[in-house]
Amino acid sequence: MNGHVKNMHFQQLMETATTFLSLLLLMAVDSTRTVAASRNQQCGNALQQTLKLTRLVQKESVDLIKTYKASQGEMSELFCKVSINNIPDPIISGLEPSEKIASIYTHLQAFFPHFKRVYEQQTDLQSPSSPLLADLTTVSIRSWNLAAAINSFYQSLFPNLPVPEPADGPTTLPPAQNVFQQKVYGCVVLKTYKEFLSNVARELRTLKSKVCSRRIQMNALFF
Repeated sequence: MNGHVKNMHFQQLMETATTFLSLLLLMAVDSTRTVAASRNQQCGNALQQTLKLTRLVQKESVDLIKTYKASQGEMSELFCKVSINNIPDPIISGLEPSEKIASIYTHLQAFFPHFKRVYEQQTDLQSPSSPLLADLTTVSIRSWNLAAAINSFYQSLFPNLPVPEPADGPTTLPPAQNVFQQKVYGCVVLKTYKEFLSNVARELRTLKSKVCSRRIQMNALFF
């Protein structure tokens, strides 16, 4: 075999090897994009389920307020209009998606002691068969489920960030109250929670395009 033939043979081997490596690279890129698309879909599905649960609790909170007012007797329409302190703020804080999701979670946690207090107060004011007590229990349970879903979603997106802790200070429970104050307190808690859920639903709709689509877009930049 002369030198010219050897060079042609070597060139053919190099071309074959280059083609094979190119195919391997394309397969790796395609696999990476497939994984990214799958994760993006999982992110979207998880967020959609959380949003669906949020809307359900929001709807139930609207019905709960109606039941609450119907069970409080005279002046019930005025109870929710009174301004009181020590109620969690319905406004979701933060600029980054991680901060907003953390704020949602901490706000949910902050409302739970107030739900418990309202339930205890209404247990003393209502009969055991009152539909209000059943509705309060339902909304509380679903809210716990929503908090768990938000927490799980947060950890899946930001595994290196600490789980947010409930806020202190403004959410301190009120001191002893008379019957009128209890009725006002309960109505304001439920009204504020309904407003908070509306804000959560709006934020989740916005976050879907920010936290789920970003992954596949970032992968596309590199391949």
